[in-house]
Amino acid sequence: MYLEHVNLVVADMDAMLQFYRAAFPHWRIRDEGHGVWHGKPRQWLHFGDEHHYLALSNHGEGNNRKLAEHHVGLAHFAYVTNNLDAVIARLNNAGFVIAKPGSTEPYRKNVYFVDPAGFEVEFVEYLSDIPAERNLNREAQQCEVQ
Repeated sequence: MYLEHVNLVVADMDAMLQFYRAAFPHWRIRDEGHGVWHGKPRQWLHFGDEHHYLALSNHGEGNNRKLAEHHVGLAHFAYVTNNLDAVIARLNNAGFVIAKPGSTEPYRKNVYFVDPAGFEVEFVEYLSDIPAERNLNREAQQCEVQ
């Protein structure tokens, strides 16, 4: 079993595509269309590769939850990369800045960005193939506030 896609409702599809195209230059729009969701028209698209994608719909209203508060909702989602520095450089060149640095660990590097819709996205590069090393102090990190 694996995660195929995440479905995000947003207000500005173009801004989201700018962010995710910088993060994933090999991804493309796989499919797109128009529809109605509970009486409201929307544009939707699937942006990804043959295995994983983001489903985006542009009928969002209001603001995403504030990440520093304690409201129920999505905290973040993460992507594994084999070159974190390249991801950071692409996002910085597209005008996006690191929202939160990751933890200092011997077997992984990570950073957090906030996309244009307010979703926090972690990018992580593992420096070991050994699960016990890759997940070192993982539980403790989840409890810390940066």
